[in-house]
Amino acid sequence: MPRATDRRIDKLIHLLVTNATVVVPGPKIASEIGVTRSTVWKWIEELRSLGVEIKGHPSSGYQLQKLPDLLVPSLVRRELGDAEIGHKVIHYFRIGSTNDVALALAAADKGRSAHGTVVVAEEQTAGRGRFGRTWYSEKSSGIYSSVIVRPPLSPAAAPALTLMAGVAAHAAISSTTGLPVDIRWPNDLLINGKKVCGILTEMNAELDRLHSVVLGIGINVNHREMPPELGAIATSLRIETGKVYARAQVLVSLLKELERHYRLLLESGNAPIIERWTARSTYAKGKRIRVLANSGEFLATTLGLEPSGALKVRRDDGREESLVAGEVIEVK
Repeated sequence: MPRATDRRIDKLIHLLVTNATVVVPGPKIASEIGVTRSTVWKWIEELRSLGVEIKGHPSSGYQLQKLPDLLVPSLVRRELGDAEIGHKVIHYFRIGSTNDVALALAAADKGRSAHGTVVVAEEQTAGRGRFGRTWYSEKSSGIYSSVIVRPPLSPAAAPALTLMAGVAAHAAISSTTGLPVDIRWPNDLLINGKKVCGILTEMNAELDRLHSVVLGIGINVNHREMPPELGAIATSLRIETGKVYARAQVLVSLLKELERHYRLLLESGNAPIIERWTARSTYAKGKRIRVLANSGEFLATTLGLEPSGALKVRRDDGREESLVAGEVIEVK
């Protein structure tokens, strides 16, 4: 498994943040985080390469110029209190896929300690979406995260967990931007018809028991522009509002909403999640769509969600059916 960010680098960042108004001597930094002065210099240079503004003062030390836009544990954990989700944050500067790491961690942990663990990266080189698609993961611009949960539920609850994550992400993005956010079944969040957030749910289960579920959530936050092949279908919070967002605060908001909605699902069942999803999605009922499924492609109109989270549709030939998997595209 790839090595996570050295905790001493996180300590370095925390030390600079908590002393942002003063110059912190190099020897003091080295002593407090337990490394040599040359290692401090090396790590300072690495942080600068990621856009962290640190001013060096000859013979005196280092001073942070502004709060870094990083997703390291010290900048995230302190905002979450005693919440289960986010009680442990594992950070990577660069990794293949946060979902791959989270799945491996969940499989290795036979107890329940992994529940609520969050894996987050500044950059992914092999980020995944649904149907094996690549998730574009520009360095230090988005939130690329995976959350491990161990719900005391059966595998039949997996669709509701995906919807729960969508509702939580909707609440976080809406409160952050004030923009109207739509949800496309089952797991895409849209702003002005373009995808800004995707959710990939993967699980380890037996016939009657979910051992662990990994909720992979990617949010396009500060991307200035999308690649040409994605420009017509994807966007970012920055593109839509013209504002730059503190990614740590967006992540904190997301994790808080996941905690709240996960508890709601466990305590009250699917009904309140289905109700909230329906209220926030134009795709819930009366939407003309093209369905791409294993059985083929067809046109239909949405009729609402079933209690399980399946999407009920009426084909153009009048037949009704419930979708448990597949992709839907709006027909304009």
